[in-house]
Amino acid sequence: MLTMNEMKISIRAAEPTDYEAFREIASQSKAIRGTAQLPFPAAEMWKKRLAEYPAGDHFLAAEADEKVVGNISLHAAGTAARRRHAAAVGMMVHDAYCGKGVGTALMAAALDLADNWLQITRVELTVFTDNVTAIALYKKFDFEIEGTFKQYAFRDGVLADVYAMARLKK
Repeated sequence: MLTMNEMKISIRAAEPTDYEAFREIASQSKAIRGTAQLPFPAAEMWKKRLAEYPAGDHFLAAEADEKVVGNISLHAAGTAARRRHAAAVGMMVHDAYCGKGVGTALMAAALDLADNWLQITRVELTVFTDNVTAIALYKKFDFEIEGTFKQYAFRDGVLADVYAMARLKK
């Protein structure tokens, strides 16, 4: 358990029963704006995703104040044998808990899992180029910008750019 900013944050494996909390997090304005998720996520979609995720995928949940306040997932970067060393990461934090260490705790746990248990040596992600808070978090964990995908995703009525970032195990 991590204690950050006087708030206790615990990280655990996500359970299928977390689906409503994940739906609530995905409904938050910062999650909608900062991810490729659509607004108005259905509880049933999250229920199915957490109950039936593919082997090799890993979902973690962050708890604080006796509720799930964030999540992170590691997904195989592809099915090709020559890409088994790589995983993609995605993360969301409840708006009310942004800036309180939840993202840091989630990323630390996911990278520990990747580095020390899954033989993952490359972790990849995309992040909107204007999401300076997320970019700073990723850089804190040694992610580097490898390029820019122009007009990558439709957001707020326009096509927005994202950075491709990756972190290599040292």
